[in-house]
Amino acid sequence: MPFDVARIRGLTPAIGDGWVHLDAPAGAQAPEQVALTMGTAVRAPISQPGEAFPASQRAEVIEDAARQAVADLVGADPRGVVLGPGREVLLGRLADALAQGWQLGDQIVLSRLDDVANLAPWQRAAGARGIGVRWAEIEIETCELPEWQYEELLRGQVRVVAVTAGSEHVGTRPPVARIAERARRAGALTVVDGFAAAACGPLRMEDLGADVLVLSPRAWGGPQCAALVFADPGLLERLPSCSLDPLAEGPERLEVGPHSYPLLAGLVASIDYLSTLDDEATGERPERLAVSMRSAEEYMTELLGKLIYELKFIPRLSIVGDPTGGVPALAFTHDGRKAQDVAAYLADRGVCAMADMGESGVLEHLGCGEVGGVIRVGLAHYTTTSEIDQLARALNEMV
Repeated sequence: MPFDVARIRGLTPAIGDGWVHLDAPAGAQAPEQVALTMGTAVRAPISQPGEAFPASQRAEVIEDAARQAVADLVGADPRGVVLGPGREVLLGRLADALAQGWQLGDQIVLSRLDDVANLAPWQRAAGARGIGVRWAEIEIETCELPEWQYEELLRGQVRVVAVTAGSEHVGTRPPVARIAERARRAGALTVVDGFAAAACGPLRMEDLGADVLVLSPRAWGGPQCAALVFADPGLLERLPSCSLDPLAEGPERLEVGPHSYPLLAGLVASIDYLSTLDDEATGERPERLAVSMRSAEEYMTELLGKLIYELKFIPRLSIVGDPTGGVPALAFTHDGRKAQDVAAYLADRGVCAMADMGESGVLEHLGCGEVGGVIRVGLAHYTTTSEIDQLARALNEMV
């Protein structure tokens, strides 16, 4: 069997704690090889790169390996991979750099579907420069993000379009490639948040049409760090540098201070791990990743279908939007119980689910806070059908 979930679960010791981990939207559990790699890097001598001694050379090797691993994952040039501590931080640096070229009358386009991580940096930059913000709206019933509205939104001097490749809150996958094509014709830069989508299937720069893609390995079991991937590495040379090094070039222009090299080593290990999810994946790492991530996508799509089916028949539960065909994450409400109470009830029965009071992003826009919030659950490549059954059984027994 190419995708052997039992084998995969054996590689991730954290999920052997007796709990049902349906909290993947907050970050997947780390496989053993990631933990071991980070531990080894912590114990090894590492110094500032650029020197002649081994500890410095080790830092350079780790940094180069991290850029190459991210590039292999999404089909990019490693010279366009910016590394940093988190997606919010990197998007903030990008927004600040781009904003220095904005002028009065310029606009940016954001989406109601996006997480606050891909909204707040752009809103702050726009406010600081006096730039207008336009909003792409979602269909309230389905949470779909219609592409046709971008024709009007992109009129005039639009500089940036920010959009998610898949919502970790409601599961929706918007038509990013078509949105990016409209943005390109309008002369706007497309910045895509790949946090949730990268963890559950192939995510390629060429297919997305993105100018910039932000990733966080935390989503697939890696460490807490992030990467900005530029389709055209040359764009980095045209942006104002925020580096403390006045001679910084390429991706280092958006990197501030020294890296956490153990985290970067863990990033490489996490991508190597993804390339082994399918037993039959062979060849170089890009080829292994393509096969493994396609198998993971097929597996999680089947699981998502089962999850939706089970929840639809549970009394007093309502799924937010229509996550069918989206990333394997969804939110639901309970008629009569607040989200915090439901999450506590599930925890008492060994199920990890998250209560979200709907105070930001798409859930705030949908008014979820007015009904006591939502319960968010999500699937990872190590989730099993029996775990979904356990969730459904617990919810059916709730009175």
